[in-house]
Amino acid sequence: MEHQHKEATIPHVLIFPLPIQGPINCKLQLAELFCLSGLKVTFLNTIHNQERLLRHTNVQSRFEKYPGFRFLTIPDGLPDEHPRSFEQFGDIISSVQTVAEPFLREMLRSGAKELVTCVVPDALSYYVADIGNEMGVPVIPFDTLSPSCVWVYMCLPKLIESGELPFKDNDLDASVTHIPALEGLLRRRDLPPFCLMDYKTDPDFLAALKQVERIPQSHGLILNTFEDLDRPFLSCIHSYSPKTYAIGPLHLHLKAKLSSKNAPSSNSLWEEDHSSIKWLDAQPMGSVLYVSFGSVVVVSKEEILEFQHGLLNSKVKFLWVMRPNILKGGESDVQFMKELAEGCKGNGYIVSWAPQKMVLAHPAIAGFLTHSGWNSTLESVSEGKPMICWPHYVDQRVNSRLVNELWQIGLDMKGICDRSTIERMIKDLMEIKRDELKKSIEELSKLAKLSVEEGGSSYNNLDCLIDDIKELARTKENENIRM
Repeated sequence: MEHQHKEATIPHVLIFPLPIQGPINCKLQLAELFCLSGLKVTFLNTIHNQERLLRHTNVQSRFEKYPGFRFLTIPDGLPDEHPRSFEQFGDIISSVQTVAEPFLREMLRSGAKELVTCVVPDALSYYVADIGNEMGVPVIPFDTLSPSCVWVYMCLPKLIESGELPFKDNDLDASVTHIPALEGLLRRRDLPPFCLMDYKTDPDFLAALKQVERIPQSHGLILNTFEDLDRPFLSCIHSYSPKTYAIGPLHLHLKAKLSSKNAPSSNSLWEEDHSSIKWLDAQPMGSVLYVSFGSVVVVSKEEILEFQHGLLNSKVKFLWVMRPNILKGGESDVQFMKELAEGCKGNGYIVSWAPQKMVLAHPAIAGFLTHSGWNSTLESVSEGKPMICWPHYVDQRVNSRLVNELWQIGLDMKGICDRSTIERMIKDLMEIKRDELKKSIEELSKLAKLSVEEGGSSYNNLDCLIDDIKELARTKENENIRM
């Protein structure tokens, strides 16, 4: 009877993403993988982002088929008129934390109506680990950054202790030491931007240090990658967090587990313009450059015009995503955007948001001009599309360096925004270096697909993660019985 009782225990996982597009997308994919494995999942979203999801996707009907799944929402604590752009990211995170802390304590208390087996927050929400430890609920952060950047974060205390941080001069091309597996590869300019700031006072630097402190106090760490791509960094991270689960690329993992009859799903906070696919259908195979700066990067009009001239001068066909909130300072200029679209007609097609995974999988796409966010990088690797990298925030600078120097699957245009360089880089990607870059990335693409098949590293790691969560539920059940 006791054995049957244990088997009947269904783990309940609380997933809590950062309130921005990338982490929400990743954690919804993870939530569906958990549901497919029979786990109960509560997805805690902000009201603002949940409303956007419901407005632009079929997420409600998609998850209704999983009886153990539910959405919960909390306010983000911001007024309705707040722009909620990445330029105010610090405000958003601290406001959500103020609301989330008492909510999580109540939800995780031992006498709660529905017991939570474990919490899967973003690693940046380091306070969740403190609450979990206080309430006796295991926390398994899901860090949606690249493993290489996670490892850089883990080495920050060593960089400070050695005196390498703060930098003693302005030579951004100087090599960075004291980061095993990345020595001789990274320069100062390749580190996250906050590394140029004072680690004693800069809020982003302080948040990164708190994040790193909490990981060893957590039950494990989830990463969206596969071992053949990031083995050296995963090996280093394992020494810091022994239970590290590399289960990506998540979108490929989910695709492999779902029936091929399922229509492509979206987790977008913006309305996707599917006319982009119709436009691609009319283009020759391997002739188009896809251009997108992701969901958070903001740019100036001057930078946009440099890209426009570089793209047009290259004579290459291009599909360009221009988000409604892409201009710096929250500026909105409908006339400017209209003139931009008009000026690109013939060679280019501009949309406000695109179904990116469908775009990258399209045979007309030959390359990707990207901000080097980790989701975009993995999606490009998965579809075998070489990249031009124009990075800005968080892990993007590290990613772009590895794309160019380590994996040799693209070109790094870090810190540059002039039309002649843009034109030259496009010609290199689409013509001069096309074959060698394509060969390298297609090899990685094959390994990515193999990793999520039965017996593959990510397939096995996901099984291990789910088994560990089930064991946590059984352990908790036994403790309750003994009490």
